[in-house]
Amino acid sequence: MKIGIYGYGNLGRGVELAVNSAPDMELFGIFTRRDPSTVKSVLNTAVYSANDVLKYKDEIDVMIICGGSATDLPFMTPDLAQNFNVVDSFDTHANISSHFENVDKTAKSGKKVAVISVGWDPGMFSVARIYSSAILPNGKDNTFWGRGVSQGHSDAIRRIKGVIDARQYTVPVEETLNKVRNGDMADLTARQKHIRECFVVVEDGADKKEIEKEIKEMPNYFADYDTFVTFISAEEMKENHSSLPHGGLVIRNGFTGKDNENSHTIEYRLKLDSNPEFTGSVLVAYARAAKRMNDKGDNGCKTAFDIAPALLSPLSAEELRHTLL
Repeated sequence: MKIGIYGYGNLGRGVELAVNSAPDMELFGIFTRRDPSTVKSVLNTAVYSANDVLKYKDEIDVMIICGGSATDLPFMTPDLAQNFNVVDSFDTHANISSHFENVDKTAKSGKKVAVISVGWDPGMFSVARIYSSAILPNGKDNTFWGRGVSQGHSDAIRRIKGVIDARQYTVPVEETLNKVRNGDMADLTARQKHIRECFVVVEDGADKKEIEKEIKEMPNYFADYDTFVTFISAEEMKENHSSLPHGGLVIRNGFTGKDNENSHTIEYRLKLDSNPEFTGSVLVAYARAAKRMNDKGDNGCKTAFDIAPALLSPLSAEELRHTLL
């Protein structure tokens, strides 16, 4: 199975490493909007110009698209799905339905399979939610993220005047998490569930009080949370905050019985040293499913909800029954 990577940042590197570990896959190459001569991959994979991608449409089984959800994937995925089986990690939850419709049109037109919004949330957490809610329909879900680096929130801080670098950690409120684990099904606000920890490097002479105020009052990012800002040196940032860990939990509390006398809790947890490497690994598993589905004549847009677990594994159906069932 030959895999192409479209876009080469942190996620592209994660995909490259994951394909290298897959027993049934090989990398065809990386496609970049930059000058290919300036891009050196981790594994010395061949690098091509994104402008030349259609030259290779008959040589690539699945194209894994490693762009951003805000400005890249809404255009890249439907465009590439016309000529390639594709997989993306589109994660703007509010816009998934419209993204699905746009991609579905071009994938069906090109008779290709396009798998969107697979990573860990949306993706693995979505699967956890659908399984647990189907099993315990009389119940409630809660999702907690972290402790981990939010790349979007970190970027928002870096846009503030006077800021050189920033890392923002999303951290579950331990007291609230414990209550949910113990069966509490009360409605929770964003502030009750998570805090925001910000580590910020600023220019010499920058107004730290004003920067802190701007961070804490930023709508849609920090205003609805208890937010803590710590100013550090560039050296401390490099030493203590250079990795991209993340993770979280999906918890479903529910009841069964004639009078709801029996309570149950389902918990799915991820603890990730590298968010992009784990997300890349999820994308690669779904790339395997995309090719298998297309080989059987399927086409159009798919999500994690539409794909059977067996299609993700390199093992045969018989091997899966023997070793994992």
